[in-house]
Amino acid sequence: MAESFVWPFLLYLAAVIGLVVTMLALSSVLGQKRLDPATLAPFESGIVPASDANLPVSIEFYLVAIFFVLFDLETVFIFTWAIAFYELGWAGYAAMSVFVAVLLVALIYAWRLGVLEWGRKTRVGLREGEQG
Repeated sequence: MAESFVWPFLLYLAAVIGLVVTMLALSSVLGQKRLDPATLAPFESGIVPASDANLPVSIEFYLVAIFFVLFDLETVFIFTWAIAFYELGWAGYAAMSVFVAVLLVALIYAWRLGVLEWGRKTRVGLREGEQG
């Protein structure tokens, strides 16, 4: 009986391997044989880049990405809680209230530190004349 489940898998595996081998063989036969300088040049959306891609990036871009991931995860937890709202009862409501309160405190803390401010950075709590 277990053998009847193996045959479809083996047939699928053979079809995938055959397809990959066929695609590789066709690309080597039909593909470009000579190398132009433009062939090895990097392209950005079909356009030759105007400058080097290794430019310094401001830390604000990374902070925005981190905040996006954090608040995206928060949204996932809140949607999950909302779906099971009636099953969780008051205990689930209290747990989600604590979760949202901790996130709110963290957001206020980051806001007070100036993490959400773009432009010239100054740290809160620095003495006069110190750079942040």
